[in-house]
Amino acid sequence: MGPKVALESLRAQIAQIEGRERRARSVLPFGIAEVDSRLPGNGLAIGALHEIAGGGNGAVDGAAAALFAAGIAARTKGKVLWCITRPDLFAPALAQAGLAPDRVIYVEAGDDKTVLACVEEGLRHGGLGAVVAEVARLSMTASRRLQLAAEETQSIGIALRRWRRQTETADFGQPTAAMTRWRVSALPSTALPVPGVGRHRWLVELIRARAGESADFELEACDAAGRLALPADLVHRPGAAEGRQRGASG
Repeated sequence: MGPKVALESLRAQIAQIEGRERRARSVLPFGIAEVDSRLPGNGLAIGALHEIAGGGNGAVDGAAAALFAAGIAARTKGKVLWCITRPDLFAPALAQAGLAPDRVIYVEAGDDKTVLACVEEGLRHGGLGAVVAEVARLSMTASRRLQLAAEETQSIGIALRRWRRQTETADFGQPTAAMTRWRVSALPSTALPVPGVGRHRWLVELIRARAGESADFELEACDAAGRLALPADLVHRPGAAEGRQRGASG
């Protein structure tokens, strides 16, 4: 290889790297400064894979985690591909989190391997707002494939981790290529001055953010537009609105 060819090859590689970095700067903000400030670019990276699981007893049913994912998907544009192994999603609940039924394409697969294949195909399609994979296991190799597919088409990939038994949740500690990793747990609902049930609250843990910070947040659940909110009783409490830092994560 001559010097000129080598130089052109190097320029092409640099351009490819720069292109990926520019794409990674495109984000979907949560609209809550305390949350967005913990994320690179002040929002959830578009063109990336994100990992979400339920916390505590919700790790098996994954209800709060699914609604958190639905809220993210709701704030994207276009159809949403949601791949499942168990037909137990409650569409009206997703709609309450902002994700209208006519936007969702459901694919029921027999196992995690088939789900991951369908999700990768959906991400490579490029015309979807978000692609959600309900999986129990997510290897580094599989997550890298999804991350690269999301980068190529500037789609948001969501790995929604669901397990059949509590003992299986230990797999969530294994490393993956996801840009962020979240854990969502249900908290007591917001108190009302009259009888009734107030807006649901979640403990949202940002466990890992590549080139960002980890933190915990107490938030009100997604509304009909897919948006989270700080509870009113925490907004004016000194230091309470600020997410508790868990330490930097590279």
